[in-house]
Amino acid sequence: MATTLADDKVVRPVPSGRRSPLWWAAVAVPSAVAVVYTVATRRLTGDLHYVLAALRTGGKAGYSPSEVFTHRPFFYRWFIALLDDLTSFGSTAVREALMGAAGVLLAAAAAFALFAALQRRVTGREAALTAGATGLALALAPRNDFLQPEWTAVVLAVFGVAAALGPEKPWRAALLACLPLGLAVMMKYSTAATAAIGILLVYVVDRGRAVRAALIAVPASAALFGLSALIGSHELQWTHDMPLINQSALSRTGIHPHFILTRSYEFLADRAIATPVLLLAPGALLLVLSRVRGRWRRAEVLLVALLIGTAALAVVVVQGNWFLYHAAQMPVLAAALWGLALSGSRRKVPWFFAAVSLAYGVLPVLYAQAPKADQRPYVIWAFGLLALLAALVDAVLERRPRSDGVAPAVLVALTGVACLAATIWPGSPHLVFDGRVTETSSQYLHEMRLTQQEADRVRAEMPANAPVLYLAFGDTTYYVDHAAQCRYPISTFLQRTRYLPDVADLKSYLENADCVDHHPAPYAVLERPWFRPGLVDPELWRRIKAVYDCPKAASPGSRIVLCVRR
Repeated sequence: MATTLADDKVVRPVPSGRRSPLWWAAVAVPSAVAVVYTVATRRLTGDLHYVLAALRTGGKAGYSPSEVFTHRPFFYRWFIALLDDLTSFGSTAVREALMGAAGVLLAAAAAFALFAALQRRVTGREAALTAGATGLALALAPRNDFLQPEWTAVVLAVFGVAAALGPEKPWRAALLACLPLGLAVMMKYSTAATAAIGILLVYVVDRGRAVRAALIAVPASAALFGLSALIGSHELQWTHDMPLINQSALSRTGIHPHFILTRSYEFLADRAIATPVLLLAPGALLLVLSRVRGRWRRAEVLLVALLIGTAALAVVVVQGNWFLYHAAQMPVLAAALWGLALSGSRRKVPWFFAAVSLAYGVLPVLYAQAPKADQRPYVIWAFGLLALLAALVDAVLERRPRSDGVAPAVLVALTGVACLAATIWPGSPHLVFDGRVTETSSQYLHEMRLTQQEADRVRAEMPANAPVLYLAFGDTTYYVDHAAQCRYPISTFLQRTRYLPDVADLKSYLENADCVDHHPAPYAVLERPWFRPGLVDPELWRRIKAVYDCPKAASPGSRIVLCVRR
């Protein structure tokens, strides 16, 4: 492996005999403070509430994670269930913080494994900054990304890359890499692209190891899927039915190149302002390419980078919903590339690029406060162009024979910490659409507190431990937290008939509908804005009304009502 993909051999710094741990502390302490603050304040997003609610209420009904529907595949259900079991004490806020701490430890372990593997192939500074930026991007991931299937797949892919590059014997390395890469595929199936990205990263370093890893990882993934189908009685059925309840999936909409290109332009801008390290990716790639020797090698690295970018976007396009967390792999890749680009500069520190990195640490908060008329995708793309121009200036200046020493390199590393921490502040964007910040982090937490208060009101109207039929989304189910009475704790299949009438023909829908009138629960929780009684399948709503008496809203602003079995 060439240092920064450029030289013919690893160039390690000559030991000076004076090594001070203070250089590490100067970067490690601010990073640790940011991580601790994040664990204490981030809380979980609504999608995690959905999965946890289904697992908890289904578990109280006697269903294991293998047998309860959560709109997520088998291995991801068990991953979340394991984290939940490890943190099953304390208040809701404490449990979420503990789960966040467990996720951070997992990210740190992946970063350390990557560091150990890279040390064999690049300089210590490159290994530390590349692996450190990767781990910090995972640990400080936005609430929308953290612990999601896409995020988990990235963590597993990092383990896979480390395993493929670490051991001396290539086939042993491939065998070690096949399990994390295979599990990365199993997190959501669309995350097969994330596993492929891991293989491509290995290819840049060692072609032979990449081929070996791919040859073993593909059958390993198939074996893992077969295992999930064998253990989970409904896994094949749900794998078939889940894509069919997504009205935006390519299988329903078809491929429309103009729409995909236009929406990708908007989506990438949204994703970049939520995680500004993504704005630095083109400039970081330019810095890396400027140090690659040989036209063919430079073209090869550029081609692989384009393939990785295409694969990262493919995860989003295939699912069709254009949710920000579908691109959780993008900021992590950008952070790793940033670390490699800045740590590989052995003559002159890229100060212009570092200055932009530091400034972008406050960019999301400032952008969220800007007038809505000024929040546009092209404005965000302009920030990316500025970072690219700064990198271009640094690439030209780097050719001058000058060394800035160690201390400035530490300052540059701190600019990366500042940029990666941009996602965790109360004023940072939580949701962005078409360039506009529709909700900040603090606003999201406020809405969650209101949901919890309303769920507390509904729960107080029921006897303790009374089973419930949930005609409500994950946040409400999560906070009500009474046992469900069937393997479909959240009536997702029933709700989707408001968009897609043909969902009523699916086997999973029929099983979900059977929860209404076959040994029905004594209570039902109806969240009207989500379930929309007037829009779901009419026959289904007649069956629900025949079993339950659902009152009108308790107050003008109330979204949730408690229905009682007739």
